[in-house]
Amino acid sequence: MAAAENDREVPSVLCSEFLNFSAKDTAAKWLQVDNLPKEVYQHLACYVPKIYCLGPNLNPQNEDLLAQLLLQSPMEWYLCGEEPTTGLAKLEQSNQPSQLCGHVFKVGEPTYSCRDCAADPTCVLCMQCFLGSVHKEHRYRMTTSGGGGFCDCGDTEAWKKGPYCQKHEPNISDSSQRDPLANLSDEMIARTYNVFSIILKYAVDILTWDKEDELPEGLEPPVRGHSYYCMLFNDEVHTYEQVIYTLQKAVNCTQKEAVGFATTVDRDGRKSVRFGDFQFCEQAKSVIVRNTSRQTKPLRVQVMHSSVVAHQCFALKALNWLGQIIKFSDALRRILCQVGLQRGPEGENSSLVDKLMLCDSKMWKGARNVYHQLFMSSLLMDPKYKKLFAIQFAKNYERLQSDYVKDDHDREFSVTDLSVQMFTVPSLARMLITEENLMTTIIRTFVDHLRHRDLQGRFQFERYTAQQAFKFRRVQSLIGDLKYVLISRPTEWADQLGEKFLEGFEAFLELLKCMQGMDPVVRQVGQHIEMEPEWEAAFTLQMKLTHIISMMQEWCASDERVLIEAYKKCLSALTHCHSGFTDGEQPITLSMCGHSVDTIRYCISQEKVSIHLPVSRLLAGLHALLSKTEVAYRFPELLPLSELSPPMLIEHPLRCLVLCAQMHAGMWRRNGFSLVNQIYYYHNVKCRVEMFDKDLIMLQAGASMMDPNHFLMIVLSRFELYHIFSSADCRKRYSRDNANKDVVQQNNTLIEEMLHLVIMVVGERYTAGVGQVEGTDEIKREIVHQLCIRPMAHSELVKALPENENKETGMERVIDSVALFKKPGVTGRGLYKLRPECAKMFNLYFHHYSRADQSKAEEAQRKIKRQNGEDSVLPPPVLPRFSPLFGSLVNILQCDVLLGILGAVLQWAMEPSGGHWSESMLQRVLHLLGMGLLEEQQHLMSSTDDTDTSFNFTLKISRPGEAPGNTPSILALLETLQNAPHLEVHKDMIRWILKTVAHIKTTRECTASAAPADSSGHSQEETVRDKDKAERKRKAEMARLRREKIMAQMSAMQRHFINENKELFQQSLEELNATTSASLEHSPSTCDSTLVCVGPRRWHAGGSDRRQVVTCILCQEEQEIRVDGKAMVLAAFIQRSTVMSKNRKRPPYNPDKYDPLFMHPDLSFGTHTGSCGHIMHSHCWQRYFEAVQAKEQRRQQRLRVHTSYDVESGEFLCPLCECLSNTVIPLLPLTKTTCSTDQPDLKQWVNITYQQTKALHSAHRKTTPNSDEGDEEADSAHDCHPPDGFKLDHTPKNPYSSTIKEMLTTFGTSTYKVGLKVHPNEQDPRVPIMCWVSCAYTIQSIERLLVDEEKPLFGSLPCRQDDCLSSLTRFGSACWIASSQAVVQSHFIRLLAALVPDSQVENTPCILDIDMFHLLVSLVLSHPALHCLDSSGMSSDTAQLYFLQLVTVAHLVQILLTSIPEEVQMEQESGGAERVEEESVCMLYNILRTHLSSRLREVSSGWHLLRSVKAGILPFLRTTALFFHYLNGAPAPPELHAVGVGEWEALCGYLCLPSNLLQLYYNNRELLEPLLQGWCSHPGVLQGLHNSTTLVRFPRESNHLIELPEDYSALINQASSFTCPKSGGDKSRAPTLCLVCGAMLCSQSYCCQTELEGDDVGACTAHTFACGAGVGIFLRVRESQVLFLAGKTKGCFYAPPYLDDYGETDQGLRRGNPLHLCQERYRKIQKLWRQHSITEEIGHAQEANQTLVGIDWQHL
Repeated sequence: MAAAENDREVPSVLCSEFLNFSAKDTAAKWLQVDNLPKEVYQHLACYVPKIYCLGPNLNPQNEDLLAQLLLQSPMEWYLCGEEPTTGLAKLEQSNQPSQLCGHVFKVGEPTYSCRDCAADPTCVLCMQCFLGSVHKEHRYRMTTSGGGGFCDCGDTEAWKKGPYCQKHEPNISDSSQRDPLANLSDEMIARTYNVFSIILKYAVDILTWDKEDELPEGLEPPVRGHSYYCMLFNDEVHTYEQVIYTLQKAVNCTQKEAVGFATTVDRDGRKSVRFGDFQFCEQAKSVIVRNTSRQTKPLRVQVMHSSVVAHQCFALKALNWLGQIIKFSDALRRILCQVGLQRGPEGENSSLVDKLMLCDSKMWKGARNVYHQLFMSSLLMDPKYKKLFAIQFAKNYERLQSDYVKDDHDREFSVTDLSVQMFTVPSLARMLITEENLMTTIIRTFVDHLRHRDLQGRFQFERYTAQQAFKFRRVQSLIGDLKYVLISRPTEWADQLGEKFLEGFEAFLELLKCMQGMDPVVRQVGQHIEMEPEWEAAFTLQMKLTHIISMMQEWCASDERVLIEAYKKCLSALTHCHSGFTDGEQPITLSMCGHSVDTIRYCISQEKVSIHLPVSRLLAGLHALLSKTEVAYRFPELLPLSELSPPMLIEHPLRCLVLCAQMHAGMWRRNGFSLVNQIYYYHNVKCRVEMFDKDLIMLQAGASMMDPNHFLMIVLSRFELYHIFSSADCRKRYSRDNANKDVVQQNNTLIEEMLHLVIMVVGERYTAGVGQVEGTDEIKREIVHQLCIRPMAHSELVKALPENENKETGMERVIDSVALFKKPGVTGRGLYKLRPECAKMFNLYFHHYSRADQSKAEEAQRKIKRQNGEDSVLPPPVLPRFSPLFGSLVNILQCDVLLGILGAVLQWAMEPSGGHWSESMLQRVLHLLGMGLLEEQQHLMSSTDDTDTSFNFTLKISRPGEAPGNTPSILALLETLQNAPHLEVHKDMIRWILKTVAHIKTTRECTASAAPADSSGHSQEETVRDKDKAERKRKAEMARLRREKIMAQMSAMQRHFINENKELFQQSLEELNATTSASLEHSPSTCDSTLVCVGPRRWHAGGSDRRQVVTCILCQEEQEIRVDGKAMVLAAFIQRSTVMSKNRKRPPYNPDKYDPLFMHPDLSFGTHTGSCGHIMHSHCWQRYFEAVQAKEQRRQQRLRVHTSYDVESGEFLCPLCECLSNTVIPLLPLTKTTCSTDQPDLKQWVNITYQQTKALHSAHRKTTPNSDEGDEEADSAHDCHPPDGFKLDHTPKNPYSSTIKEMLTTFGTSTYKVGLKVHPNEQDPRVPIMCWVSCAYTIQSIERLLVDEEKPLFGSLPCRQDDCLSSLTRFGSACWIASSQAVVQSHFIRLLAALVPDSQVENTPCILDIDMFHLLVSLVLSHPALHCLDSSGMSSDTAQLYFLQLVTVAHLVQILLTSIPEEVQMEQESGGAERVEEESVCMLYNILRTHLSSRLREVSSGWHLLRSVKAGILPFLRTTALFFHYLNGAPAPPELHAVGVGEWEALCGYLCLPSNLLQLYYNNRELLEPLLQGWCSHPGVLQGLHNSTTLVRFPRESNHLIELPEDYSALINQASSFTCPKSGGDKSRAPTLCLVCGAMLCSQSYCCQTELEGDDVGACTAHTFACGAGVGIFLRVRESQVLFLAGKTKGCFYAPPYLDDYGETDQGLRRGNPLHLCQERYRKIQKLWRQHSITEEIGHAQEANQTLVGIDWQHL
């Protein structure tokens, strides 16, 4: 390929030019020439193609260096007129630093907004400014930036107070109004101007150039090459996978390369995928286009000449350079802004800035980012030019937005995204409204883009194509811009602002008119709707506009004139919408109770009805504002109130409310879910403020201007209930039984809903303007009613309250006055509980309750009342007064039509229901009566003079009906009803009403005697209550006596039973005595009651102790555990672990070659076995597991997802508790041991054992035939005769039944398979080793847990761990039987050789490289393979004791060699016994020093040495005690059942060791001295001591999870500066912190995927295998979420340990409250980790939540 040859030659050519080039001379030459632009262009034309784009791989490092020297240097020399470094430094010195911070946010960086002081939520600070500002003491909100905005510190318009941090505080002395250009000389200004204008023009020309094969004039290269690039561009349509697949086909690259290409395209917006001649590139282009054009539009690909690409690369470099240069001085920034905004010769839109903006959508992502950054650091940082730029932006607004809608990049890469930087500045926004008519422009542009209309001109979203839906999503960003413009309300209105605002308001009304009545629905009768109509688009629009509508009203409210004009415009818009009868409206006259009204008939259950009525609702809002601002009372003559037609106003909102009622009554079931969803959102907190609430206000406004009787008749007519209540005999409603059951049911619900509506119209007065209340009263009431349901967390309350445009609910200001906060524990969250005194505000018919909420709240409130011993009646609350404009609404309560309705319902209630009326209907009627009485009470109290007030409800309800009906009065009906047996539930309410009526009557009769009457009523009530109490007390006493009598009878029966079955009980008592005496017999004679767990004097179990009977959880049969019985097994889970690792850097071993016999003290990898403690028969378990396997095979054919357990690797869930398990441990009985009296001492025993091993050596040698004869002769010399009673040919009898043998193999193989990560092989010699290792590791980890939780060594373990340890150790002592005997014997020989040197064993590790507890366990558990050949009567107990003594001495030496710290503490006086110990320790230490020729430090203080030794060896003694306790079944002494003093002595006694451990050495000195010498002379010891960093010190500290910062934002900051390690300095999208080792990883991205055992896995999964043996705990920093991973397919999310001030986590950082570390919760996660419960936790989470199973955990 030609290109490659060129590649080689180029550097030499460049080098010669490069050496001869002088930037200084070039700049000097430029100063002389007349036509500078031409000269500079020639220079660029010559050099740019020589530097950039010379080969297939772009090489930025080299290119940047050359560009700096050949291209940027001359410009800097020219600019400064001297050496650039000094020139720029001078500029920087004389520069006045800007007070604006202007720090541009990186993706994921933390940003802070102050909720108290920010002008709006878009005003944010960077972390540095925030920490230095006053706002960190305020209520702030923390979020992570999406990248691209900048810090607003220093912008006085952005902050109500505290605009500056300490760093940007302005200098008072500095006269900041000075022009920054004053500092520069005129020549410098001119030179700067020249350079900037040439370079900016060059960059703009190149970036907006659209030819692929030629360059703008003046830039044509002197020599034209023939190399091309095939350039692939990014779009938002194709997925990563599609691009990768296509590239592999088109440019036949590997998957890895294709992933690299795709990542770059996504990041930079384009990438060259081929380099070569035109044909070669064109071919790749055609393949890509062909492959991606099937479903969607094809990927954009261009074949570009290399010189064009070279200039594009340098143009971006040049823009970056400009950005860097202007940082040195504000003066340079000014000049650049001037150059950018200067008009060119073409006039309108000819400035360079305009050109860039208008070509925005034609550029690729990388280019856009660069020039947007330049705009932000230049135009937006200079207040003067920011204003000019804003004007240009507004002028081109419509074009820019149209380009954006067609563009296929996200909003953050579009220039339109800069609107937030200008429109949110109040002064700029108002200037743009008045001068550029911005408001109207935005709204008109928006309406223009939504072209789909129906015949009436309303929006129609039905049948949107995908393209239109995409466009609709994009257009919504315009609403965001409108929100920015309106976000801060003006305080002073200039005339022009008012005019332009009203013009914008009119445009907005046009938009709302297109929405009024859109998406109408018609009731389906007969059959179900076929296609669910599209409803979401309309609601999306409504939700987006909700805040705009509210803000428009607030703007109107801030100026009286504007409000009046807006009201008139809105009214005429509504009249226009209503003009003319629509279908289905016919005039009609209704009459009832002596009143009649002319209206129209409209049947909602048959005609069209729409839920979207924004014009009506806007008018309702403005109407309430007229009342709130009192404009209605001060300028009534300016308002068209007299022209209003109330029936017209209420018509549509009423239809909407009736639709909801009919929906509840089940009349619209056949309309499907779309209607259900619409009604849900209509009431939902996100929409209700501008939907449901405003409809209610509109009804109130209309009703307040009508005769209440007329209003109610229209309501009845729309509810289609008029016929029921208007007939003369409506009170005898259902005497005829011929009515259809369903219709009756429907009508009942409709009556309930209609009564509820009346309650709301009269009772909802908490909107400012409707009632005489403040804004805070409304929020208080909302909170009270939410808390009446149940105590709630802060976030739940926030969700239940409507947010304003600033995302504020106003809750914090009032919450403390109505609620008390209760802090959370280790789980759960903090809750707010209602203050008891606020319960009286409770209104059962609160208008924002859903049906479910209402019944919950009623239940909760009645319960509380009962608990407090009060009457459980829930009367209506006392309400605030109406505003005068709405004052007449109270008359609805006493109007004839309503009283007629109430009377009718009460009359029906005389009969038991039979479905003809409902309980809740009656409840609502009683509630309305209560409201009327309370209203009257308030009227009485507020009326000063004694004249009869206009509101006389009691009078009305006491009047009987007129003749001829002569119906009884409401009061009379109530009197009758209070004794009706079928109304038990409502008794208390009826009583309350009657009592209130009596009270009002007495008040009316004589105001003077009101008080005593009241109190007497009160005292009467109290006597009743006292009687109640006494009655209750008596009942409780009777119940107690009855209980005692029953108990006495039971104990008598028990005694009787024991007497009858004497012999049975006798037996068990004897057994009890036998065991106690047995334990006394076995207790050693030296000290009467010491319990010993090891050695010949150990405690032996009596017969009954040894018997253990368990129940199988599967078949429920009981079974005794016997050697020859059926095998019983324990479900267990084996896992590899690094929880106790002291060295995570150790490279992973090769599983096939690794020899696990000796565990290194750093415990870098262990095998942990845990169990849930549930026991089964082995055959039951096998059946169960086979069933699980079969089910799994069937399931895999059906669905291809993982389950929470992996059957292929032997996993299953415990059948009882569903705990994850992967094997079973067989349960074995305690082994019987015989004990002869004379046992050898240590020296003899070592000799005997040594003889035995030698004999085994020769025996093993004979079994492996050897070809070399010379060796045989040598062997015969080695042959030695075995000691007495040691039979080499003896084959021990296997005592176990076949099922137990099978289970021994099963568990052994599982441990081997999991622990080494190999395929199962029961013949492998490492099987028994892995079992011993797992036993030792598990005991060590449990001992550490007990220490960390400060629990005693014995008695505090849960029984599942207890069972697990006992079965593990007993299994360990039996597992040699399942393996080949010779193998276990050879292991034993090697193990022993580590302590007692053996010439025939090679490569024994040095004493520093052995974990002593593992060694002890392996020795003890492998010894039976040797002991079974010995018939000399030597006891295995003796062997156990001597192993313990030898290993203890070795451990002492190990500690003295490694763990003696510097002496820091002062010595303390010690007693006599301790003095002896100290001396002996010193002696031993000095012996070691002599052996090691003084490699050890000299230590003078014996006290210090002894302390270190005791502390170092204690964990070993504790684990050993646990081991022998479980192995030999000896009960532990009581001292070890408690934490505290005496532990050391108790441990030594229990282990049969002297409490001065050094005696072990001195008592057997002649034996141990040579051993000691041997240990010290091992070459590894000197090496280890020499390289002391790798030494493990004892006691090993427990591992902790990493320290986390107290404040979460510190973590976010740390993560935002973390770059992906693979993709060269690119920001990581999902930085994730490993809590075990503190590594930060780039999770969930293609860039950091690696291959692990043949699968592609993400960074976290790969890390778990390196750091946690497959288990990982991570914190996803941007999500504030803890992630647990286990293996490749399992994971779950867990609550993070960070809480806000309300005791809640914030997963996903959605709420943005400041988060702080909760230590308890972090400790809980740490405990899960230390207990090895992470995998179990994941299993439970995945079982509980099936969605977790579907996540691709391995890609995280």
